Amino acid sequence: MSEDMTIHKLLVANRGEIAERIIRSARALDIATVAVHSDPDADTLFVDAADEAVRLPGAAPSETYLRTELIIEAARLTGADAIHPGYGFLSENADFARACAAAGITFVGPPVEAIEAMGSKIAAKELMEKAGVPVLPGATIDSDPAPDEVRELAGGIGYPLLVKAAFGGGGRGMRIVRSADEVVDAVLGARREAASAFGDGTVFLERFVEDPRHVEVQIFGDTHGTVVHLFERECSIQRRYQKIVEEAPSPAVDEALRAQLGDAAVAAGAAIGYTGAGTVEFVMAQNGEFFFLEVNTRLQVEHPVTEEITGLDLVALQIAVAEGEPLPPEVTGATISGHAIEARLYAEDPTQDYLPGSGTLRRFHVPALPGVRVDTGVRDGSVVGTHYDPMLAKVIAHGRTRTEAARRLARALSEAEVHGLVTNRDLLVAILREPEFLAGRTDTGYLSRHEPTALVGTPDENTLAVHALAAALAEQSGRRAGARVQRPVPTGWRNVRSAPQHAEYRWGDHEIDVTYRLVRGALTASVNATGLADVAVIEATDDLVDLRVGGIRRAVRVHRVGDTAYVDSVLGGTTLVERPRLPEPGTDAAPGSLLAPMPGTVLRVAAEVGEQVEQGAVVVVFEAMKMEHSVRAPVAGTVTELGVRVGDTVESGEVLAVIDEVEA
Repeated sequence: MSEDMTIHKLLVANRGEIAERIIRSARALDIATVAVHSDPDADTLFVDAADEAVRLPGAAPSETYLRTELIIEAARLTGADAIHPGYGFLSENADFARACAAAGITFVGPPVEAIEAMGSKIAAKELMEKAGVPVLPGATIDSDPAPDEVRELAGGIGYPLLVKAAFGGGGRGMRIVRSADEVVDAVLGARREAASAFGDGTVFLERFVEDPRHVEVQIFGDTHGTVVHLFERECSIQRRYQKIVEEAPSPAVDEALRAQLGDAAVAAGAAIGYTGAGTVEFVMAQNGEFFFLEVNTRLQVEHPVTEEITGLDLVALQIAVAEGEPLPPEVTGATISGHAIEARLYAEDPTQDYLPGSGTLRRFHVPALPGVRVDTGVRDGSVVGTHYDPMLAKVIAHGRTRTEAARRLARALSEAEVHGLVTNRDLLVAILREPEFLAGRTDTGYLSRHEPTALVGTPDENTLAVHALAAALAEQSGRRAGARVQRPVPTGWRNVRSAPQHAEYRWGDHEIDVTYRLVRGALTASVNATGLADVAVIEATDDLVDLRVGGIRRAVRVHRVGDTAYVDSVLGGTTLVERPRLPEPGTDAAPGSLLAPMPGTVLRVAAEVGEQVEQGAVVVVFEAMKMEHSVRAPVAGTVTELGVRVGDTVESGEVLAVIDEVEA
């Protein structure tokens, strides 16, 4: 009798949107689910979605989601007979997969041997070369080398070259080097960052392909010896070496090239006896040549675009393979239907070098539109902390054509309400509507050619005027919501002469002064002493203002939290902060202060009190959200104060140093 491999209860060893997404597929298969959660994640969507949940005491990943023994104990405690690792955390940890097997728990993923084979990018590259998969030349550095040795190795490979962590990903421990003058510092910095993030500072140097595309192929294998591919994904639009827009199929791949990529990916999977879902990543030159990067032995963040064009549930397939089932005909005979694009919505500021944000998400709503899917782990009131990746959601659109998918996704994002945190929403919308993107001419240098500030732009005077007036009208309406009025006079208004009303807001560094008056149904208004032409308020509530300005009528949504008004319309989104009548004492930092842009831990102090620094010089380096961030001198001057030391934990807005500017 064959062994019964049926999964009855699945523990999800992950968090956020991927945990909720795995639980969704398991429930559709009538499999009971268990969530594990850190203390900050106790009140989250994925915990609520699971049948049972087990607390992992602590907050940092090293205390919680990376603790193998705690995960295994949670499975034992709840009687879970299988564990799905999701992506990140322990998903590509061979020791974790081995611990699952030792505990008699099914690991929903590839064999330990496959994970180990791909765990080192160096060994993986050698193995792929033997399997006939195209690879790039390179060299390995596993200890702190002499500067001359680094330059000699780099010179043998040729510039430009890529310095990359051997164990790990996500852009950490990665540098592009274009000359011998840069290579030593780049290698040492990459080794330091890799050691901090992955526990191993080994890096390798590799020839860097200029203006490449990042193309990856989804593979699937079963325990009966079958390995197939489910076509390619284009993941070239990246910031900090992390993807933010992904699509399937690639606009640069024709049928002949697709067959070559698929054959290479299947060869890679077969070489390591792969089972389950995996991704073979390639760097592709402009002429169509492609070279092996790595095999991700797990589900990818961007797997939904493959699901959308094939109609397959990849998580359900992972579970079926783990139960010993052969790949069904709909997988071995899969075809491409239409086009899908995914955008990763992050709490980050693209205008500040993609600085991650943290805080409370006051409102999160993406409209339910045809062909649009939202994978998220957040909701109204969710707290985005500093311990984890700041991704809020993946928004995916499917269409008959690439143009249709891009249009749908841009609309869904532009109409979304994401309040309380700075996000990359406007950047994503701008990319999806940008001519070069729409023509399919994308590569990994796309965001170097298209600066976020240039792509997104800033709200023009008309947008700020419309939004500020709407915010003022909504606030007034909210104050008078209980008043009895006659139609068509909007709620909150009186049909008698009254003094003009004033509201003052800040938008960034801009001051916006709104003056308005409604007399006998007629609205007059000015913004910063400039009168607005042809204005009328059709209806006003505390969260929606139907407003005409300059002869154009628009519905403007206003969501107020404390002194902040989040305003959305077809013109875009604007966050307006009401100016206090009297400033709070002690809120202004001393001139020349360098402030921590977000909470984090100080890694390095690069200056001393009394030292002369140039404008742009690094003064403090700190770590937050698994990345190093440099705080630079805004002006040339003398360091007069240093408020932190290595190892200190700092809060957002905390003074790190003070620089006395040198007068020209």
